Amino acid sequence: MQSRHKRLAVSGGAAIVTGALVTAALVTYTAPGATAAVVTVAPASDTYVTETNPRTNYGTATTVTVDRTPAARSFTKFTVSGLTEPVASATLRLHVASNGGSKNAGSLQLTSNTAWSETGLTWSNQPAIDGAVIASVGKVTANTWVELDVTAGITGNGTYSIAGISNNADDAIFDSRESANPPQLVITTSTTPPPDPSGEIFVGAGDIAGSGSGDSATAALISALPSTATVWAAGDNAYDSGTLTEYNTWYHPTWGQFKNRTIPAPGNHEYGTSGASGYFDYFGALAGPNRNGWFSKDIGDWHVISLNSEVSTSAGSPQETWLRQDLAANTKLCTIAMWHSPLFTSGSHSPDTAMRPLFQALYDYNADVVITGHNHNYERFAPMNPSGQVDTARGIRHFVNGAGGRSHYNFTSIAANSEARNSDTYGVLKFTLKASSYDWEFIPEAGKTFRDSGTTACH
Repeated sequence: MQSRHKRLAVSGGAAIVTGALVTAALVTYTAPGATAAVVTVAPASDTYVTETNPRTNYGTATTVTVDRTPAARSFTKFTVSGLTEPVASATLRLHVASNGGSKNAGSLQLTSNTAWSETGLTWSNQPAIDGAVIASVGKVTANTWVELDVTAGITGNGTYSIAGISNNADDAIFDSRESANPPQLVITTSTTPPPDPSGEIFVGAGDIAGSGSGDSATAALISALPSTATVWAAGDNAYDSGTLTEYNTWYHPTWGQFKNRTIPAPGNHEYGTSGASGYFDYFGALAGPNRNGWFSKDIGDWHVISLNSEVSTSAGSPQETWLRQDLAANTKLCTIAMWHSPLFTSGSHSPDTAMRPLFQALYDYNADVVITGHNHNYERFAPMNPSGQVDTARGIRHFVNGAGGRSHYNFTSIAANSEARNSDTYGVLKFTLKASSYDWEFIPEAGKTFRDSGTTACH
């Protein structure tokens, strides 16, 4: 085997998925208003070295093998040139060979020495592996692509040497640059113009994708909007259990086209899979930095917060404590928060009173809007305080939009201060986030007529 295969030796990792496309890493968010360009770079060199044959060169082999025994290391070199804008993201794509499955395939590390030669490199003269670890991947499956976020190591024009070192005994085989499926380094650059004074579009829904066609109808509505719009997905995005397979099968063909500009939140169905691993593996860095389901970012003049209604939300919990710290540090005039399970609703799923501490924190810091899903309908409430009383001075306007495409739920008893409702129309809720106010509009699927719209000043 050593005479026919290069060895890509890489150490342990997580985020394991299977299927036609394996996404095992971060996906970088491109802010609304940004322009992006994508450049695909082929490797200039790749090879492996092995301790059992310290003077042998394997530079012309058509595959690389992941294995700890015999000890082997891989080296891949990319030369990046012609970039004129900052790197927003960099993804290394590797194709698993037809006989290349593995229990664990490992991690990649930079080397400062980039002068090695593909046809001259051996174990005896290999460069020191002295740079940062930039990517990891776990199980791989034959005849699939593995995508690894290497943004941490690709900073602009230059030559990059990426090595792999294995601490695992599991065997995996990848195609090399001499094969029909060579590695690819995909670089996205981005430059952000000044904010649009007319406002930033923030559009989405919850309860989105399953075996039906409702998600296709709502995805078409988003596709008709400017490509700079930020998309929100408020949980139960992929039915029935939020597995990675369900995300790739149901969500990805429709709403997945907006993935790189999506702000997600997890729902109860995501936690049908232990730790909502399918959700976090699919969205990667878009779901926040710590796989805990809460994070924030700024969009134009607005502060946007994504929270997790499926874990502890009590006063003093890690999430509530983080939220108060985040709000205290916020410098934006206007704030919008999103999660899955609503505190206020007229739907068949009862109000989730466990969300009151988070609503209280938002109220204490003068937030403006809360958007949720869970009930498969649309509902708008008057601005309210955490007790559900109308508050025209500081009240938060609460929306439920679980009309993303999964199914329809009827209303039961109508809750106090509910101002608009619909239970038979799939649609998206579009916000136009302006410097000191916001517009909202419920946009119905093709063939339906229900709409709801309005405007409100920020606190």
